[in-house]
Amino acid sequence: MTQHFLLSAASRTLKLKDIYKAGEEAAYRQFCELRWPETDGEGVCPRCGCCETYSITTRRKFKCKACSHQFSVTSGTIFASRKMDFTDLLAAICIIANAAKGVSAIQLSRDVGCQYKTAFVLAHKIREALADETENAKLSGTVEIDGAYFGGHVRPANEEKNRVDRRLKRHQTGKRRVVVALRQRSGRTLSFVRKSEAEGVEIARQRVATGSQIHADEASHWDTLDAFFPVGRINHSEAYSANGICTNQVESYFSRLRRMVGGQHHHVSGKYLHQYAAHAAWLEDHRRESNGALASRLVANAMSAPVSRSWKGYWQR
Repeated sequence: MTQHFLLSAASRTLKLKDIYKAGEEAAYRQFCELRWPETDGEGVCPRCGCCETYSITTRRKFKCKACSHQFSVTSGTIFASRKMDFTDLLAAICIIANAAKGVSAIQLSRDVGCQYKTAFVLAHKIREALADETENAKLSGTVEIDGAYFGGHVRPANEEKNRVDRRLKRHQTGKRRVVVALRQRSGRTLSFVRKSEAEGVEIARQRVATGSQIHADEASHWDTLDAFFPVGRINHSEAYSANGICTNQVESYFSRLRRMVGGQHHHVSGKYLHQYAAHAAWLEDHRRESNGALASRLVANAMSAPVSRSWKGYWQR
């Protein structure tokens, strides 16, 4: 019987002890090489683009020979103004890459040895960076579409006489949100947070290439898709797959997201649900890559992502 990839040695190419054993200088060099691969880690001025720089080794900074601008390897990136050591930063990225269904901020803070606030913002910065991979992506071929609802839980009253029908709109909190997902077979997964699953029709029109085939379930709001794409429908009350039509792959994504939210984070604010959804989509899309490749991909994404307008100075408001 063939061994599953995730159980093989090929999936384990990076260990936490190797990061700390290599030391701070090795971690720093890895960040440099992933930010400036075209110059083998030699600094490139983010202001004028000059490749000739002085290295200020005592402060791990560079000075541009052309405009005299001083900068570091994280200047202008999502890790700008970071205070963590590069070994701790790389270890945190490794932990996040290793977690198949995400990792809570409090667990990350204990593993790395930092404050909860630091771990919370760091994890969200990484989620923001990895979401850039599919920011402008369009899907083609066979694309599955579906939605799943999260949040808005109404706690039932203690006594039976005081309980209400939580299905009625007047008894709901208004915080419930739906994650609409588009998943291309053997391709990428796009996730969007909306108030209604029916809004996925307009999303599909914008993010799915003309001529693609869409597979959807029996929900009536997907009927509109027939005007724009060839659509295959599957009624889940009768079967989960029939004649090659199914939404199994997008359901696999939702399975990961539900376990991430329910098993790791327990509560996710609707304000940040889109980042958790993007994280689960990224993990699902790269599930057949080794943990070393995933960590390198995360560092490279972070080094190319701009300063976060949502998370820089988050706790200082």
